[in-house]
Amino acid sequence: RKQGHIMENKKLSCIDCTVANCNHQQKSYPDFCLTTNMDPNVLEDAMKLYETDEENARSMIAAGEVEFDFYGQYTRVEEIMAYAKKMGFKKLGIATCVGLLSESRTLAKILRYNGFEVYGIACKAGAQKKTAVGIPERFTGIGQNMCNPILQAKILNEAKTELNIVMGLCVGHDSLFYKYSDALVTTGVTKDRVTGHNPVATLYGADFYFKKRFFPPKED
Repeated sequence: RKQGHIMENKKLSCIDCTVANCNHQQKSYPDFCLTTNMDPNVLEDAMKLYETDEENARSMIAAGEVEFDFYGQYTRVEEIMAYAKKMGFKKLGIATCVGLLSESRTLAKILRYNGFEVYGIACKAGAQKKTAVGIPERFTGIGQNMCNPILQAKILNEAKTELNIVMGLCVGHDSLFYKYSDALVTTGVTKDRVTGHNPVATLYGADFYFKKRFFPPKED
């Protein structure tokens, strides 16, 4: 009864939907659907931003063209290059984890071969101690120096990169990089040390291989 009570009072949203009628509009919308229940002013405000901000409009059109032209054909790296070309970007930044420097060098090689200027910065640049930002000493067991995503963003801002690519920044560090980057940001690699940087694998195995990790028995 307790679980049922929680479900009854939970505010449902898109993540609870199995219809996705907003995609093809071939079925009926569920009662809780955000499409039919959202504040129309919020929708209007969002749509206006595609009209009134030139970068927003250009980005949406470029992304739509890449999706249509290369659907199921291009890898992520190829899609990033196609998007950058459609946007007219020539100077790309790479914000990389030091653990993915090798992969980032390969990415830079590909980008440069295809005509882009590339400038990158690693997370440990600046060589500052973790304790300098309040991280307790006991958490320095896997390394004394802090990752510095705000510095990474500021260095790429200073370099005037036009599109930044995140390569495996830690959870939370990537959040700060997105926050402080002046340029638009896309993700090249999402860090997941357990799955070899393939986090969606855990979702596919959430009800089997990773069930005990994600759904441990709860105490009564």
